Amino acid sequence: MVCELTGLDVANASLYDGASATAEAVLMSMRITRRSRVILARGVHPHYREVVRTYLSGIEAEIVEHGRDEDGRTSPIGAGVDDTTACLVVQQPNFLGAIEDLKLFADAAHGAGALLLVVVAEALSLALLRAPGALGADLVCGEAQSFGVPMSIGGPHLGFLAARQRHVRQLPGRLVGQTVDTENRRGFVLTLATREQHIRREHATSNICTNQGLCLLMATIYLALLGRRGLRRLAEINLAKAEYAKARVRSTPGLTLPLAAPTFNEFVVGVRGKSSEALGRGLDAGIVAGLDMTPMEPDLGPAVLVCTTECASRAAIDRLVAALAGPT
Repeated sequence: MVCELTGLDVANASLYDGASATAEAVLMSMRITRRSRVILARGVHPHYREVVRTYLSGIEAEIVEHGRDEDGRTSPIGAGVDDTTACLVVQQPNFLGAIEDLKLFADAAHGAGALLLVVVAEALSLALLRAPGALGADLVCGEAQSFGVPMSIGGPHLGFLAARQRHVRQLPGRLVGQTVDTENRRGFVLTLATREQHIRREHATSNICTNQGLCLLMATIYLALLGRRGLRRLAEINLAKAEYAKARVRSTPGLTLPLAAPTFNEFVVGVRGKSSEALGRGLDAGIVAGLDMTPMEPDLGPAVLVCTTECASRAAIDRLVAALAGPT
């Protein structure tokens, strides 16, 4: 199912979450290319970027951050990718909700012999946007928690990582293959599991060992019940809710949409006064209104990141917009 959504050939099992999956994918790209320079787009979730920095802090690696344009999308990279670059890491949609032109970045990365690593923090977007693999992505990783895995008290999460067939031997975590037994009955086995994974740990592609079978099972049931058409319909509903919310923001005095790039179900709203005060009004109205962008993207001014899913009714969206706008 992950392969179909990402447009790639093989996916692994048992990754902790989207952030650690991103770090593992970066390490994988360094092994494949035998290079140590990583270009990390600013549009990648800041927490994901911090996890990548933590993973790479103990090895000889150079991390270069790449900025964004005024519309919210990642700036064209051009000659920024060179023959020392292992991978270019771009999020789709990015942290600000903007939909990126992945083909542009794939061409830039491949022109220098580097890999394009696409991070997907909201897996539902894969049901609507063109598959990253079809646009040239070599590795696609991210978070699939929204596929039927409850948040409970902050988790658990469901990281995923997909790759092209030629890179399968560098894929971390567990791989499950289909086979037949001596009586020609179908069965499933762990495959390509080297002894280093269990004994010589310093030579392993990864030391991920948690069993997230329950999360995988929940996501599989969720996807199977929705099916291909149902999943796309759900994504379309998310998009429609977001577009309705954006239209309400445009027509409400005191609120703005500071970024012009197209979005999926997340977008940035500019507010009057302090964004923390706007979020406080939301809490007073019984709404977790969004994420304060001031500490992360101060150049946007007072702004919040808003998400509208299939769970948001029009009435709830109207209350959200009114709370963010405050008294007229």
